Amino acid sequence: MYLEKINGPEDVKKLTDDEMIKLAAEMRSALLKRASIHGGHFGPNFGMVEATIALHYVFDSPKDKIVYDVSHQTYPHKMLTGRKDAYLYQDKYNDVSGYSNPHESEHDFFTIGHTSTSISLASGLAKARNLKGEDGNVIAVIGDGSLSGGEALEGLDYAAELDGNFIIVVNDNDMSIAENHGGMYKNLKKLRDTDGKAECNLFKAMGLDYVYVNEGNNVRALIDAFTKVKDSKKPVVVHINTLKGKGYKPAEEHKEEWHYNGPFDIETGKPLGEMEGEDYSGVTADYLLKKMKQDKSVVAITSATPTVLGFTKDKRDKAGKQFMDVGIAEETAAAIASGIAVNGGRPVWGVYSTFVQRAYDQISQDICINNSPATIVTFSGSVYGMNDVTHLGLYDIPMLSNIPNLVYLAPTTKEEYLAMLDWSIEQTEHPVAIKLPGGEMVSDGKQITKDFSVLNKYEMTQQGKKVAFIGLGTFYSLAVEAAAELEKKTGVKPTVINPYYITGTDEQMLEELKKEHDVVVTIEDGILDGGFGEKIARFYGDSVVKVLNFGLKKEFPDRYNVDEILKKNHLTKELILTDIFPSVH
Repeated sequence: MYLEKINGPEDVKKLTDDEMIKLAAEMRSALLKRASIHGGHFGPNFGMVEATIALHYVFDSPKDKIVYDVSHQTYPHKMLTGRKDAYLYQDKYNDVSGYSNPHESEHDFFTIGHTSTSISLASGLAKARNLKGEDGNVIAVIGDGSLSGGEALEGLDYAAELDGNFIIVVNDNDMSIAENHGGMYKNLKKLRDTDGKAECNLFKAMGLDYVYVNEGNNVRALIDAFTKVKDSKKPVVVHINTLKGKGYKPAEEHKEEWHYNGPFDIETGKPLGEMEGEDYSGVTADYLLKKMKQDKSVVAITSATPTVLGFTKDKRDKAGKQFMDVGIAEETAAAIASGIAVNGGRPVWGVYSTFVQRAYDQISQDICINNSPATIVTFSGSVYGMNDVTHLGLYDIPMLSNIPNLVYLAPTTKEEYLAMLDWSIEQTEHPVAIKLPGGEMVSDGKQITKDFSVLNKYEMTQQGKKVAFIGLGTFYSLAVEAAAELEKKTGVKPTVINPYYITGTDEQMLEELKKEHDVVVTIEDGILDGGFGEKIARFYGDSVVKVLNFGLKKEFPDRYNVDEILKKNHLTKELILTDIFPSVH
């Protein structure tokens, strides 16, 4: 095997063209086996194998610095930079993260998991190089899907200002996670169709030199192109036409489904251990499709992740113009939602919690200052959500719950969620966000009659004394369990409260609790700093009522084990009781 002998980029440089072709085949074979067992980003990595080999053949990493956008496509890079064992041997699969990581290797320069950043980050590296009077190449690798992000366009705009070497490799596979959306993709298609010769050229319009490689999976063609621009004296774009998922037929034919995958059977491509039953994404799509038939002003919005709202290709087709995907452009999604709402439409923007931070300014400025009655549904904002450090969704409560005008709701069940969603779409008084619970969806069949327009009214689901548990969203069930255990151990029946509202306090209920309660316990699925529990603690600050807040420590955990982080933060009924017993007694 050639791959087994690659210990670093210097070994790639020793290979002939034929040997590099064989190396590419071995890399895909290793990637396929690992993905079938371990899961991970599939299509982006399979499409970048030859380009990665060519980059390391031509350039001299780490002196020449390569920055990969979003780093969905860094597996081949890791294989060629001393980390091949993590792709060859099953017991080593977890030795590397799914993203670039400078703690792993000197060949990685940033921890990156969000899109559209590589050009700007690499511009900074190039600027520092110039200021220090050093030489060397700086290369930003970015996919066509990521180009729609505002930061990518800002980076392209600034790149021409750099007076020296700066190489932008645009990996164009005519795909984002799903299909691309936006006018620039018509230009990219025109460039592909004309072998890069079209007079209209986005990159030249930005003041950049331009090289086109039609055979983006041909090692020799790529080597020739990269050699041509190596040590260039001004910024240049190398536009390469690749095939997402190349080398595995199911991934080539079904690019959206094979962007990311869990374990699967190689022969059939069918997933192993597929989840059964309903989930919040599917429930949302089904609800919205029915709503769209009743009201033509209802529109679902996503930002390059259509399935976050459950809108698979067939459901997007059913929705027609009432579904819109703006590409990787969360800021635009937020602003468009505001515009639709102001003009009488009923927008629902679905977004993963980790990407909410990309649009904080627009949520605050464009939606909330204007009090636009748009609906935002946040997914995976939970300890049970994505656990890679770049994709954490644990910070939404402090971010969103402190924006004026916004009503942020936390359902505990499917029924509560759909009732909130329906109310939000129909009302015209407030911007509304809904934080979906983490973990498996709970459905209890209860009919929800609550009037959510009467803001900040909590529900006391169990009346007791001495101790009150306020369990927000995901952790309402934990509050119920802890209360039951406390009663079992002490004979004291505690109060249990479902607060519903993250953004406000039910001052009347909280005041009433003072009469027969000594301790109020809050439990939330997010970091404590600036969170829900602090609002409750502030209310009781000048009283004798003791408040204990349970949630997550402010940190950046990486690839954590859920059970371990719950124990670490005392988010189990046993540890909660241990902490509150001194106050109870």
